[in-house]
Amino acid sequence: MGHLLLPPTSNHSIPTTSHCLQNPKSSLQNLTRKPIILPSLLSLALTVTLGSPLPALAIPSLNSQSNVAPPPPTTPFSQAKNLKTGLEFGKIRPCPSINPGCVSTNPRSSSFAFPLEIPANSLDNAIQRLKEAILETQKNPKIQIVEDTPDGQYLQAEFDGGFGRDVVEFLVKGDLASYRCMATKVTYLYPFTTALGNSQGQEERMKKITDQLGWYAPSFEAMD
Repeated sequence: MGHLLLPPTSNHSIPTTSHCLQNPKSSLQNLTRKPIILPSLLSLALTVTLGSPLPALAIPSLNSQSNVAPPPPTTPFSQAKNLKTGLEFGKIRPCPSINPGCVSTNPRSSSFAFPLEIPANSLDNAIQRLKEAILETQKNPKIQIVEDTPDGQYLQAEFDGGFGRDVVEFLVKGDLASYRCMATKVTYLYPFTTALGNSQGQEERMKKITDQLGWYAPSFEAMD
């Protein structure tokens, strides 16, 4: 009986197109996801940038200038409200140019007076003598400051004046007592900016203190 001969078979199969399209749905998803990666990264970077705190000086506030109050205008009247006391560079201060009711031993003052000469019998207790003379000659006196400084012994007192409280300051150094006596309230006649008054009242006040002390007070009149 005859046999039908068949062509020999091989163990290697020929790939078919069905293998390439094994999972068409999965391949389509991979193709559609790849273009989304770049926009996603850009969106993330933008989110981080906008969400990060900015430096304080990076964007100046538009209202920063409006919140700063302008400096108050400087006038003789405003300066007269803050008259400085105490020593200046270890010396009695000159009279303020805005305060005519003042006399000072500082040579830079327009109303200048010579320092008091302390006699030998008062050198040891000059500050105490000054305190007693102020308390005995002035109205409602109050000793404010008594202190030792590198530049001498400093005394400050206040008392009733013509328009308020006046102040006197002494600096005792060696056999001299320099001083300044002035009104703490300066009166102006509106609308003028020139202060009223003069140094005559303070000169008379200092004469009473000096006479009570019995100390010598040089003056221009005595030199004539």
